[in-house]
Amino acid sequence: MSGAMDQAAETVGRVTGADEYSEEGEVSLRGLATLAGVYATGAGVFAWRMRASGRQLPERIPPLDLLLMGVATYRSSRLLTKDKVTSFLRAPFTRRTGSLHGAEVMDVPRGHGLHRSVGELLACPFCVAMWIAGGLTVGYATAPRATRLVTSCLSSVALSDWLQYAWSLTQQKAEGEG
Repeated sequence: MSGAMDQAAETVGRVTGADEYSEEGEVSLRGLATLAGVYATGAGVFAWRMRASGRQLPERIPPLDLLLMGVATYRSSRLLTKDKVTSFLRAPFTRRTGSLHGAEVMDVPRGHGLHRSVGELLACPFCVAMWIAGGLTVGYATAPRATRLVTSCLSSVALSDWLQYAWSLTQQKAEGEG
């Protein structure tokens, strides 16, 4: 299967003129196509395994579970792409360019080809959110109680983050006015 994905990625690079795609010439369409292929293959394998096992997918996700999954996806994507504590995961694929508010940092992708594409994924909370949401959806379909527990924990952390910023803002205003 990997050969087919490599061939498709090579075709994408040839057809679209990957060398001319970006101003910097650093976008690897082949690497991005490979990552998209991995994601699509994972989703297909999951669907096939569910069907083969005879298990039914949930007909719908209740609004509260959807809210928990959304907030957990947000928090997980920030944790993976921006938090200092997960720098060791990004370091092989990214380079630190600065610090943001709180414990967040700014990383940029490095390397070439698939290596750079992984760096682009790990440096972008919007990009990695799809992967996280997919994982949480698979979790919800196969182990809803455990997934609710995990999403509740991550949502609690997100709520705590927002309250920390609200407290800091309130404190700054009170000290500035006093």
